[in-house]
Amino acid sequence: MDSITGDFGQVLLWSFWFFIWISALMVWIRCLFDLFGDHTLSGWAKAGWALLLVFVPWIGAFIYLIARGKSMGERQMSAIREQQAAQDRYIQQVAGTATPADQIVSAKALLDAGDINQAEFEALKAKALI
Repeated sequence: MDSITGDFGQVLLWSFWFFIWISALMVWIRCLFDLFGDHTLSGWAKAGWALLLVFVPWIGAFIYLIARGKSMGERQMSAIREQQAAQDRYIQQVAGTATPADQIVSAKALLDAGDINQAEFEALKAKALI
């Protein structure tokens, strides 16, 4: 019975260390992505931080988080805002933002060109005014 308990304890211990290792690796990778995505740092500063993160990875990551943690969040929020604005612009471009008057003018042009009849024009005009 002791071997089962001991084996289970070993599995729990290995699971714990595996979780710690993966978490630390994710923090380290996040620091690297933030470092190279920061346009305000000079090349020398990036090189210095990269050396620290590569040669002393875990301590370097903690120092990076302490020194630049607040600005990491600000840069991430700024990037999210820029991405959201770009998405909004794209959606407006694709969906079109024609006013009801623009839609009626377009329908009138189609009527004048003979592409639609009077009933279709009235239907388009009613739809635009809704």
